[in-house]
Amino acid sequence: MSLRANRVGEQMKKELTEIIGRKIKDPRIGFVTVTDVRVTGDLQQATVYISVLGNETQKQNSLIGLSKAKGFIRSEIGQRIRLRKTPEITFEFDESISYGNRINTIIHQLNAEKSDDANQDEVETENE
Repeated sequence: MSLRANRVGEQMKKELTEIIGRKIKDPRIGFVTVTDVRVTGDLQQATVYISVLGNETQKQNSLIGLSKAKGFIRSEIGQRIRLRKTPEITFEFDESISYGNRINTIIHQLNAEKSDDANQDEVETENE
């Protein structure tokens, strides 16, 4: 991705956070966080990665609500960022947060098992 595409992506991320948080009043859209925006080199398409707080139903509803508001969001971006053509926007879930949480849980479980094994070895040594 080019330097300009990165700059446009970062600016879009900032603006999208404000638009989603303050301008959109759709009740389907829950607590949404924009985690990243990837813009193609020709600035024609942007993939917006989001994280949604809630269960799977709330996540799907938020994605549906954002897809329905795509035209409004794009026009708001066009007014706020001066580009010849405003990129087409697609929304996707950012799975990296849930993946990181899963890895963190596994590490904690392994550490707990390791400390339990160490405690069990101490008890067996004291009983002998």
